[in-house]
Amino acid sequence: MNVPIEFHKMHGAGNDFVLIDARQRDLSPTPEWAAAIADRRFGIGCDQIMILRRPRSAQHLVRYEIWNPDGSQAAQCGNGARCVALFIELNGEFDGVPYTAESPSGIVRIRRCEDGEYELDMGAPDFDPASIPLELGGENGLYHLESPWGPLEFGAVSMGNPHSLVVVDEIADERIPAIGTWMGEHKAFPDRVNAGFAQLESRSRIRLRVVERGPGETLACGSGACAAVAILGRQGLVDEHVDVFLPGGRLVIQWRGNSEPLIMKGPAKHVFRGTMNE
Repeated sequence: MNVPIEFHKMHGAGNDFVLIDARQRDLSPTPEWAAAIADRRFGIGCDQIMILRRPRSAQHLVRYEIWNPDGSQAAQCGNGARCVALFIELNGEFDGVPYTAESPSGIVRIRRCEDGEYELDMGAPDFDPASIPLELGGENGLYHLESPWGPLEFGAVSMGNPHSLVVVDEIADERIPAIGTWMGEHKAFPDRVNAGFAQLESRSRIRLRVVERGPGETLACGSGACAAVAILGRQGLVDEHVDVFLPGGRLVIQWRGNSEPLIMKGPAKHVFRGTMNE
């Protein structure tokens, strides 16, 4: 008989995850396995699967990997990282001191805030087109594509994973999911792209929707919120401290510009625990 696997259903601002602690067991995921778990009708259902591993270096507390619903792997997920932090705390491993975790895209620094939310160092943004990657010429950090909906102007950045951002007049525009899917699969992005759409309400407040590669549109995207603030900050459109309102809730992003890291603060919730067959 297969040995049951314990899992935890969690979410960060509505971006939901199945978290599996594989530090004490042999677990070898496949794309088909991940897709089956993420299926909302025939599986558990989630935007992404977070798998905890033993860290490669003793100076870090934990390592994690991220699987998308289409069976691909992701390099970064801010909302998922906060759920990892909450699990570490609920599991009795958090001693009150900030710590580091190994993510697929690098080291993430994690701090628990007094209000129960978590603050993460998401690293510095990389605007180099080759790092995103983006195979398209641009000027002053802006790029243009001709689309079925007309010309699109956007910024782009790597936050360990690729992001684009289009500024819109109305965040409720019903065309956003279709435009985001189209951008995500455009040949200008060899590794596809997470397509963000932002409405600016003030220099310290924006509304954001993100159509992610793999999951599609999600209720929240932590790296997408960081990417949006980085792109808008580079253009001089927002301040250093920005409240980002996504369909699932608010994230707070701080960025001092240049090569400084982006700091993300937001909630994490444990929904339920269960077991499944391997």
